[in-house]
Amino acid sequence: MSQSPRPPQIDVSDFLKLDIRVGTITEALPFPEARTPAYRLLIDFGGEIGVKRSSAQITTLHSPADLLGRQVLAVVNFAPRQIGPVMSEVLVLGVPDAKGNIVLVMPGSHVPNGGRLH
Repeated sequence: MSQSPRPPQIDVSDFLKLDIRVGTITEALPFPEARTPAYRLLIDFGGEIGVKRSSAQITTLHSPADLLGRQVLAVVNFAPRQIGPVMSEVLVLGVPDAKGNIVLVMPGSHVPNGGRLH
């Protein structure tokens, strides 16, 4: 799989505008209305942010049961985006494996929900 061209360099202040937090998946359901196979997720980011919805194209490597209780990283300050009948409120982060399947970005140890990526 070829890599995308590198984006231009940015100032650290641009990166600091992103609010990337850890949350725990509390619900994962099939999303048959999506154009590309996906799940509808509910993710608990703790008291300050609360529970948010997301759509994630992670069906190849994960089952809904496999996702329950997993902690993931997500951008929580993008504007909500309508994806079919679902309003996606956060962008769950992942990277492609050698076959292009999305692997979730997760903390290596359990951490409190809502913790911000530094």
